[in-house]
Amino acid sequence: MKRKAVNQKANVTVVLLAYKEEENLRVLVPQILENIKKVGIDYKLMVVDTKEPLDNTKDVCKEFDAKYINQEFPGFGGAFKTAIKYVDTELFLILDSDGSHNPKYIPDMLNMFLSNDYDVVIGSRYVKGGKTNDKKTSIFMSKILNFVFRLFLGIKAKDISTDYRLYKSKDLKSVDLENINYDVLQEVLIKLKLNNNNKLKIGEVPIQFDKRIYGESKRRLIPFIISYIKSLFKLTKLRITYKKRKKNEKTI
Repeated sequence: MKRKAVNQKANVTVVLLAYKEEENLRVLVPQILENIKKVGIDYKLMVVDTKEPLDNTKDVCKEFDAKYINQEFPGFGGAFKTAIKYVDTELFLILDSDGSHNPKYIPDMLNMFLSNDYDVVIGSRYVKGGKTNDKKTSIFMSKILNFVFRLFLGIKAKDISTDYRLYKSKDLKSVDLENINYDVLQEVLIKLKLNNNNKLKIGEVPIQFDKRIYGESKRRLIPFIISYIKSLFKLTKLRITYKKRKKNEKTI
């Protein structure tokens, strides 16, 4: 099946999932606007806040004319699903709202996407030229996680645990996401792949991952590990089931 390239005049929504990130958003949003304008593409800015507001994120959105939405489903995965539900542009660009993803890479990601026939473009720490300033323990765990999930899911990308990504919105709307934690980042890739006849063309732009500007990380180690172990088994089973079904279809 021949893929249809994205329209060169496509528009994009830049998505931020916020959990008490008011201070970071005041720094980050102006940088996003500065860099998105360099590409010359029509854009919107969307912030998905917690179900019940915990700070003045809504006021920041008003200040910068960003669409403000309260998440409708639980967890990080639920915030992601909420954003997918409300996006109405051709492209969907998401990055962390804590300042760890520098908006200066947005032009490179959009230009790569628009000039090639990619399904997903990732801002990657682990391709040549990429770098991470995270804690050594976090880097070690991240690299193990990436290796194991790449191996079991057959995802051809170096960094599949980051959410600095650019998607086609229609593709996101076609997948049924179930995970509520950060493992939704692997779930969406394998489901996009299976939806596209087991093919997923991924481009990676090297980035430098920085520490958050203000506040503390919302990730909790033990629940994080447990959710990823469960997800690995579930998503691997999904891939195996798909392969068996395709094999049976060929023999009929």
